[in-house]
Amino acid sequence: MTRAHHWHTGTLIKRYKRFLADVRLDTGETVTAHVPNTGAMLSTRTPGSPVALSWHDNPARKYPWTLELVQADGCWVGVNTAKTNGLVAQAIAQGRIAPLRGYPDLRREVPLGAHSRIDIALEKPGEFCFIEVKNATWRVGSQARFPDAVTERGTRHLHALIQARREGHRAVIFFLVNRGDCTSLAPAADVDPVYAQTLADAVDAGVEALAYRVRNDLNGARVDRRIPVRLPR
Repeated sequence: MTRAHHWHTGTLIKRYKRFLADVRLDTGETVTAHVPNTGAMLSTRTPGSPVALSWHDNPARKYPWTLELVQADGCWVGVNTAKTNGLVAQAIAQGRIAPLRGYPDLRREVPLGAHSRIDIALEKPGEFCFIEVKNATWRVGSQARFPDAVTERGTRHLHALIQARREGHRAVIFFLVNRGDCTSLAPAADVDPVYAQTLADAVDAGVEALAYRVRNDLNGARVDRRIPVRLPR
């Protein structure tokens, strides 16, 4: 369990300029928070939604408040993508991701190819495993969808994983579904058809697609269980 420290609850007034949100705290104070999420945040940006913020006592920060959780359909959703890789790395290190057990060496932010860095690299004698992690928060019905906005960077990462697989390495695209109410994940071809097709091509090339969901509450977050990745065929 990743613990939360000094989180404050309130109500979302609005998200704007991509990285800012106005929030009315339960104390009655209105604050502006940093939003560490580059996506559209579909289903997690509705005014009036309950939210949780962290506060950072750092004089170098223009906005000491950070948006951490948004409640959507009664479920706490983790929207701070800066924490995604750490959650996955911790779960791997603790042996809670069954397909990724057995690697004694774990490194983060590893160069892969000429123009990419990969989120996590695992190593054991004779084998490398490269893992790119994506934070999925958008839900349609009971299904998580990714991406919720066009992601050229995400497509580049898939090409890097395809190249790693061609070079004989294990390669994984890992979708962290940062909410506990989804039963599967699928690419959002209506939002980014290029990404959806590249994901299908990557799987055909031997890249493994894994999706695990997260249980969030005001005490912290825990990677919960694996859910299937549904690729249109």
